[in-house]
Amino acid sequence: MDDDDLAFKALADPTRRFLLDLLFARDGRTLGELESEVEMTRFGVAKHLRVLEDAGLVVPRRSGREKLHFLNPVPIRLIHDRWIGKYTEQPVAALADLKRELETDMTTTETGGDRTVQVYRVYIKATPQAIWDAITKPEWTVKFGYQAPVEYDLRPGGAFRGLASDVMKQHGAPDVVIDGEVIESDPPRRLVQTWRALFLGEAHTRLTYEIEDDETGISRLTVTHDVTGAPQTAAQAAGEIPEAGGGWSQTLSDLKTLLETGESLFA
Repeated sequence: MDDDDLAFKALADPTRRFLLDLLFARDGRTLGELESEVEMTRFGVAKHLRVLEDAGLVVPRRSGREKLHFLNPVPIRLIHDRWIGKYTEQPVAALADLKRELETDMTTTETGGDRTVQVYRVYIKATPQAIWDAITKPEWTVKFGYQAPVEYDLRPGGAFRGLASDVMKQHGAPDVVIDGEVIESDPPRRLVQTWRALFLGEAHTRLTYEIEDDETGISRLTVTHDVTGAPQTAAQAAGEIPEAGGGWSQTLSDLKTLLETGESLFA
């Protein structure tokens, strides 16, 4: 069963769609919190969550002694790009459009208090090194997502710069549109950095890439973006700002397509 089949199977059940709706409303919930919203035993809810996890629609993360569940929009974005977008007259970039097609929601993820975290996960038929290079090397970043070059000094404390593409410059963008600093670099497995979109006027946020190899030719890329205190950055990353692209879900969908087929979704 391929990734699309797993996602379609998971979305076919109304209880699982309701669990996704709950995580859309407030993400980063425990099993107990989700169970309290459903007329079902704890075991039953756990089984549904396992199906959603297997399909990549929910990502579990440990926080101390608690296991939190986060909504992952990337698989539905991939379904949209493969099965929905080509049948519509206009490209559907906003995640809200997928709700009408698949009866589910996806957006930023949120944990308790004032902390806001987004978690995205995608499985790619590529080596960890290939994924690492695609994230950190300008000759790759110009081929997917926002198609703009990056500059990394991959030492702790090293500078990160996201440069404007030619198209961005034609619309008045400065040479540097994103900046940050490398916090931790363990190629090709883990990269932790700060990230700030200069055009949004907000403070630096924390961005983590984790790349895991299952030794079958498939790698798992998890992107965790802590956008606490930066609501405009959160909206940008979730693809919620009109005419500003599809955020992380679209970028990771395009990255997967590029590495697996050699071509960008938007070539």
